[in-house]
Amino acid sequence: MKDAMRAEIRAFIEANQDRLFRDIARLVEIDSVEAAPAPGAPYGEKSKQALALGLEIARELGLETVNCEDRIGYAAVGDPAGEKYLATITHVDVVPAGTGWKADPFKMREKDGWIIGRGVLDDKGPSVLCLYALKYLKESGLPLRYPVRALLGANEETGMADVEYYLANYPAPLFCFSPDANFPLCNGEKGIYHGRMISRLPLGRIADIRGGVAANAVPGLAEAWVRAEQAPAPAADVEVREEKGLWHLTAHGVGGHASQPEGTKNAIGVLVNYLLDRGLADENEARFLRLVSLLNEDSAGEAVGAAATVDPEQNRGRFGPLTLVGGVIGVENGRMFQTLDSRYPTGTSGAKIAAAVQDAAGDAAEVTVDHDTEPFYISADSPAVQACLEAYRLVTGEAAEPYTIGGGTYARHFPNAVSFGPEHPERPQAAFAGPIHGAEEAACKAWFLEALEIYILALAALEQLDL
Repeated sequence: MKDAMRAEIRAFIEANQDRLFRDIARLVEIDSVEAAPAPGAPYGEKSKQALALGLEIARELGLETVNCEDRIGYAAVGDPAGEKYLATITHVDVVPAGTGWKADPFKMREKDGWIIGRGVLDDKGPSVLCLYALKYLKESGLPLRYPVRALLGANEETGMADVEYYLANYPAPLFCFSPDANFPLCNGEKGIYHGRMISRLPLGRIADIRGGVAANAVPGLAEAWVRAEQAPAPAADVEVREEKGLWHLTAHGVGGHASQPEGTKNAIGVLVNYLLDRGLADENEARFLRLVSLLNEDSAGEAVGAAATVDPEQNRGRFGPLTLVGGVIGVENGRMFQTLDSRYPTGTSGAKIAAAVQDAAGDAAEVTVDHDTEPFYISADSPAVQACLEAYRLVTGEAAEPYTIGGGTYARHFPNAVSFGPEHPERPQAAFAGPIHGAEEAACKAWFLEALEIYILALAALEQLDL
């Protein structure tokens, strides 16, 4: 029976794959970075457009849709109003494109079996996969014990207010998985702290400083405009040019996701060290910049005293070490600020991290706690978790086990949820393929089609459980 069903699923995928990738390309064309709210567009017009298009694609696939006040929406098979249901949840908003792209990031390209564009992997591509999984459930006539919703969020990257709204106004699903992480399955996420270091002293020789596109992304570019009598000497990773009586400095690094700083190079750290090494900051500015430099000495928070001491009894191997990075530097009210992003295991908290950074800052800066969520974990023995894992094992032949991450997905907001692919960092990557939140963000087409089979099988298995 399972072999026959897999043959049907593969035939469905073969018949629909061209249309599927065209639909991903349609979503990628919308620059759905959060913007100022407008009437009927709580996260900006482009996020609203992306959500509307996602629901339009769902209707084209023959699915029922519900728009929840332009904050989030869903496609459904079975009773769309049923209160005991299964769900997937993805998002159609993206982080800013940033620099380093070889072509327009909002025009999806294909190369050697890969698709390239902002959001192809995080999370517009997976959003379309979920819609096609529901299309299969509808067309196959598979008996549905529970209705299934494919939730499409529009505010994941900048706060997840969309899912908070949804859970305040709609019943939570019996079980939910979020295709916004690595395979095989993530059943736990570190805590997340966001805050700022704000200089207590005003600018002097520095006219302006800017770097980063999002607090949860390691920046690949940072800039400063400084006053100096002579041109500062350029460096291997810092360009210098004259601009309106100032020296414009541009520092280059290697961007990536804040939860995975390995292999990145923070351009803010490059710029700040350049300013300090060449004496381009006055003493007031230098006090703050030395703190920023200290932050960038490592990504584990050790230099600023925030590294977590994990209690083995509490953690029991679930989570890796704390990470702490600076995502955005800028000027506000005449004072410099640096955002902080930490992903932390059990045994610490956002308040403890901020206190440690404040001790390192002394009176050079004020350190804030703007957001803090505790780690979460769902047992690997859960029948729903095992159903998803078995679907993955069946399709890939891998003896896969669940893992935990430092990233923050929608899963942490639900009472019974996990994140479930479709990324494969353990597999060989094309040399031209960029990461999520980085330039040349890419996804392998074959892996996406494999993921679609996994998702359909997982949903079919979940339908058989007593939830």
